[in-house]
Amino acid sequence: MYRSHNCGELNASYINKEVTLAGWVQKSRDKGFIVWVDLRDRYGITQLVFDEERTSKDMLEQAQNLGREFVIQVKGTVIERASKNPNLSTGDIEILVSELIILNESLLPPFTIEDKTDGGEELRMKYRYLDIRRNPVKNNLIFRHKVTQEVRNYLSKEGFIEVETPYLIKSTPEGARDFVVPSRMNAGQFYALPQSPQTFKQLLMVGGMDKYFQIVKCFRDEDLRADRQPEFTQIDCEMAFIDQEDILNAFEGLTRHLLKEVNGVDVEKFPRMLYDDAMRLYGNDKPDIRFGMEFGELNEVSQHKDFKVFNDAELVVGIAVPGGNTYTRKEIDQLIDWVKRPQIGALGMIYVRCNDDGTYKSSVDKFYDEIDLGKWAEVTGAKTGDLICVLSGNKNKVRAQLSALRMELAERLGLRNPKKFAPLWVMDFPLLEWDEDTGRYHAMHHPFTSPKPGQLELLKTNPGEVKANAYDLVLNGNEIGGGSIRIHDKETQSLMFDYLGFTPEEAKAQFGFLMDAFQYGAPPHGGLAFGLDRLVAILGGQETIRDFIAFPKNNAGRDVMIDAPAPIDAAQLTELSLKLNLKP
Repeated sequence: MYRSHNCGELNASYINKEVTLAGWVQKSRDKGFIVWVDLRDRYGITQLVFDEERTSKDMLEQAQNLGREFVIQVKGTVIERASKNPNLSTGDIEILVSELIILNESLLPPFTIEDKTDGGEELRMKYRYLDIRRNPVKNNLIFRHKVTQEVRNYLSKEGFIEVETPYLIKSTPEGARDFVVPSRMNAGQFYALPQSPQTFKQLLMVGGMDKYFQIVKCFRDEDLRADRQPEFTQIDCEMAFIDQEDILNAFEGLTRHLLKEVNGVDVEKFPRMLYDDAMRLYGNDKPDIRFGMEFGELNEVSQHKDFKVFNDAELVVGIAVPGGNTYTRKEIDQLIDWVKRPQIGALGMIYVRCNDDGTYKSSVDKFYDEIDLGKWAEVTGAKTGDLICVLSGNKNKVRAQLSALRMELAERLGLRNPKKFAPLWVMDFPLLEWDEDTGRYHAMHHPFTSPKPGQLELLKTNPGEVKANAYDLVLNGNEIGGGSIRIHDKETQSLMFDYLGFTPEEAKAQFGFLMDAFQYGAPPHGGLAFGLDRLVAILGGQETIRDFIAFPKNNAGRDVMIDAPAPIDAAQLTELSLKLNLKP
């Protein structure tokens, strides 16, 4: 037995008891005649003591030569600690060591294994197994485990059955790029890694498994960012014999349960917002509603003067920044520079100060008088002491630019409290979106999403106006889940493929198995998938997901620890009937 107790459980009630501990040397303090060693495992830290009066000379010398991260086992007696440490659960005691065994020595780590480390992100990713020993990462992984267990327990109690679906599937043309896997047994043919288990969970509904879930790995070969990885985990769910209201109620229940059990927060309201309203009021389809600063569209009150910038714009839109009139001219100029960065792309920003005396001062006073600016304040909801920020230009671009500015200002103003949770359903997305590059419509969610009831005929006359029976669950400005009511009959599914530009032959080759299944009594069904990585990060008070994943990839999609992806040798390529033709 390597240990009788862990390094986080001993306290004064164990005094005079013999114990055996094992773990890593966190640090040691050598006074010559006495050595203290902090022994660490994932449960905590226990102080060990070796002294020349009660410890043999050989063992004292052995303790003096212990290095950081040495793996050791000790036996000894729990004694009262002379200088207690209230910051440790074991701070009232220490172990007087009677036996020391070095289980493994360690090189000096490339960074300190401390809560606040001196290691940069890339270095810590290279030595991720060391980084996991640090409390912040360790605790995030334990937190992820807790969330995952709560999900499984809740869904199981609600009658959901966990079913595994295949990882080697057929490549499909919709959505992001697939990761493809060559087949040795079928030369020249390829599997794809699933972007989601979408068609399989629909087939499970046809099979009568009316409440399914799976915590499943998914894969997308697309550009990365802080909250995106090439492989990610979904809480994938599907239900049969339901309508949209049943889905929303079911997963409001799960979200409410997680917030209560994991964060101790009671959330009763899950407001609902139409996609069109989200875009109009917040400039994006996942608005953070923990704070205001809703958009005010200013075309009617700004395009009547000789200010060409506004007159030529498709949209003039502004927000009221609470207390923003305290900003200096230098700070406002910095905001203007911020929106002009290539990542945002605005050409400039107009501002209006709402002064304490009820007057207004703007950067366009040459063109607009007090009455005009008062109307701007009315439209944006600006009050005395606020600052109105106004952008103009192409409707879609300017909304995205102002949305980015709104979030940046909220961050600066401390309005994005990670301990406050504001869920929101965004509903009635467009069913299709036009792609200028391909010159055809693409499914905004996926091609199995049903149109809103009564809108199927509109596909023939005005497909861009058709709304999807789809919904996203947003939490604190992040999409944490999305889903839809599915098409469940062959005729409608064939019609959808037709509008998406599939020939009947292409549709049959790609999805014939699904349409065949629909002919054998497919029930009405729908579902939702949560992004587990993102959900865990937000519940943990963060928005970047890497520290909640045991072994994440970097921004280039590389695992710098194992150096993947990597070339394979010529023999493997030959066996797979592949030939590389890389351009220099």
